[in-house]
Amino acid sequence: MKTHPRVCLSMLSQWNWTVEEDLAFFDREGVELIGLSLAKLQAAGGWEQYVDRVRDGGYRVGNLIGLGPIPWSNPAGRAEGLAKTRDALDAAHAFGAECIVLTTGPAGSLTWEEAADAYADTVGPVFEEHAFPRGISVALEHTNGLRVDVGFLHTLRDAIDFARRLGVGVCMEINACWAERGLGDTVANGVDAITIVQLSDFAAGTMNTPNRLVPGDGDIPMDRIVGQVLAAGYRGVFDLEMIGPRIEEEGYESASTRAVEYVGDLLTRLGA
Repeated sequence: MKTHPRVCLSMLSQWNWTVEEDLAFFDREGVELIGLSLAKLQAAGGWEQYVDRVRDGGYRVGNLIGLGPIPWSNPAGRAEGLAKTRDALDAAHAFGAECIVLTTGPAGSLTWEEAADAYADTVGPVFEEHAFPRGISVALEHTNGLRVDVGFLHTLRDAIDFARRLGVGVCMEINACWAERGLGDTVANGVDAITIVQLSDFAAGTMNTPNRLVPGDGDIPMDRIVGQVLAAGYRGVFDLEMIGPRIEEEGYESASTRAVEYVGDLLTRLGA
């Protein structure tokens, strides 16, 4: 597989593969820049057993996707969510991940503002105690508006504003923000907060989520948006996180290979 030094392939793009299958594929295809899924590592018996394997395997860990969204309208569930957040930060540090990507957890019955205050008051200190002193870069991900079950940040602009309040960064999920008003200005004004960019494509008319496509197969204007991100001065990686029935139908090897090569060619053509 032809790879580009700024293209990161997430384990989540091989949703139903085991961690062992993921690593075997990365090794076989020469993929060195990878994204780890804490959920997959935990399901395989715990992330701790894979630290040496990953650190000694020649990989560059572009990101670790954390888990444990905190249910903000259920105070009784906050302690468990905070414990999972601390564990995720420990994992990111152990693997040497360049950033950890987190969703905020659902607002539930709270207003957006109430949920934001609760997050800042509760998780903010966790970042100050367990992330910042160890140099762990945190990126909050904004999600598709259908996914109110995992977060309350549904626009890139809101994510940047909120991340700045906490002193953290943002995972720009192009699949969730490509049609936003004033996206170019949001990127230009907020590029300092954009820690990582996630790429996948979308077919207009799709009525369910997640149902993503290989970049270049759908309706997202990749050249324009990636070009805006690069023109704004973004120097980070582009993470491929492709999930859904179209990816399952094609098969992980084919979809992942095509995606890595397409985005690599795109970045080369745009001068990245």
